[in-house]
Amino acid sequence: MFAQMMVPHHVQAVEMSDLILAKDDIDPRVVTLAEEIKAAQQPEIDTLNTMLETWGMPQAATDGMSMGHGSHMDGMMTEEDMQALEAATGPDASRLFLEQMIVHHEGAVEMAQAQVDSGVNPDAVAMAQAIIDTQNSEIETMRDILLRL
Repeated sequence: MFAQMMVPHHVQAVEMSDLILAKDDIDPRVVTLAEEIKAAQQPEIDTLNTMLETWGMPQAATDGMSMGHGSHMDGMMTEEDMQALEAATGPDASRLFLEQMIVHHEGAVEMAQAQVDSGVNPDAVAMAQAIIDTQNSEIETMRDILLRL
């Protein structure tokens, strides 16, 4: 369940990063962060999908989620949130990306913490701990950048 929930969550983070990277007038620190998020999360998506395959479980459904058809549960952005990010420009886009991604990361950390606390598969627990460590660090970075925008 952890893997099936985390894959679409990560996919949305990659999509949010792609939206911000497609813009011209974004704070360079935000561009770097978006590139780092993509670089970290795509391999995790691949690993989680491999785990699901190994366990004989269906891949997580990501169709229709791409533009935020999820809910705010676990920090997922709504379609309106994604459209707002797509429409934003300049400093507003940088600020909105950071604010949304903090909420998004906090949701991932909560899901990963539940896996660390009660998970039984050592690979999944290790992956969850890695997600917690990486995303908490990125949350700190995003908060620092927000203070300086």
